[in-house]
Order: sequence, then C-alpha cells, then structure tokens
Amino acid sequence: MYEYIKGRLVEKNPAYAVIDCNGVAYFLNISVYTYSKIGEDESCMLFTHLVVREDAHLLFGFIDTYERDLFRHLISVSGVGVNTARIILSSLNPMEVTQAIIDGNAPMLQRIKGIGSKTAERIIIDLKNKLSRSFIPSEKSGVLHNTNQEEALSALSILGFPKALAEKVLNKIIESEGSGLSVEQLIKLALRLL
Repeated sequence: MYEYIKGRLVEKNPAYAVIDCNGVAYFLNISVYTYSKIGEDESCMLFTHLVVREDAHLLFGFIDTYERDLFRHLISVSGVGVNTARIILSSLNPMEVTQAIIDGNAPMLQRIKGIGSKTAERIIIDLKNKLSRSFIPSEKSGVLHNTNQEEALSALSILGFPKALAEKVLNKIIESEGSGLSVEQLIKLALRLL
C-alpha cells in the first residue's frame, strides 16, 4: 500500500523511527541494520511494508528495497513472523542473512536469538531456491543506496521488462559506469542491453 515514506526524521532509535510527512508523523518499526544506515540528516526516506493484523496496523521501514525484499521472503516462511524477521535483520546484515541461506549455513542462523535448528532449516529449505547470488547487491557498486537505480528499475518494469532481468542489467551498468548516473542515463543504457 505504501511504497516509501519520505520526510523529516523526528526521532530514531534501534527499534523504530518517526518520520514527519507534512504534519503527519509515521511510526516505523526498523531493524538495527536500518538504524545504523539512517544518517543524522533531518531528511529521511524509508521503504515500507504494511502488516495488517486484527489488533494493529504495523508499518515497517527499511533503508533499501533489498532489505525489504529479504524481510518479505523471511515472513513468507512458516513460523517466521514479522518480529522474528526483524530480529534476524537486526542480528545480521541482509548480505550475511542471504549468504547464510544460499550456503545452507544453519549454525549461523541458529546464533540468532529465537531461531532454533528447525526454524533455521525451514528458512534455508524455503528460501534457498528463491534467493541467488545475484540477489546480493555489491556494496562497492553503490547498489544498496542508489535511488536512481530503483527509479530506473521501476520504469523498466512499467515498460514491460522482467524485473529480475532489468535488475541484473542495471547492476552491470552500475558496476561498469559507477553509481553517479542519472535515472535517464540508466534507462537509456539499460534499453540498449535489454
């Protein structure tokens, strides 16, 4: 329902952030990873995931779509709720979680509070085929925090290109050209390669 919330950062701590958007303040549950990436700037943008329960509407905030996508994969696993997924993303960074799943490293997941051997195995079995090495962005390429890449990916998806293919092409462009390209430049280069 909400793609992202952008506004003035009113408050942040390792469990939540409050963002004021034109007089409406949103309370977003966040991971320690997102907390560590939120700067001290007043301006803040977090990608969101809304959870509607019988007793509450919970809004979760993520520093990038990579973390949000991983969160969504985690909560799709039977027995892993939103709080468990947030603990996982607070204990390990998203790249470490993805790597542990791809490598079948259950002991690494079991080190996280509340994750037993059965839950770790279930996470690995359910997600190993859904996640691949291409799911892991390159930090040096700037992919994690490149909002231009997100906008270009969205535009290419709207144009009818498969999201996975477009994302792969954009990652290659950013690795070779750097992360300073505009949205328009990214789209033009991607259209040549697609």
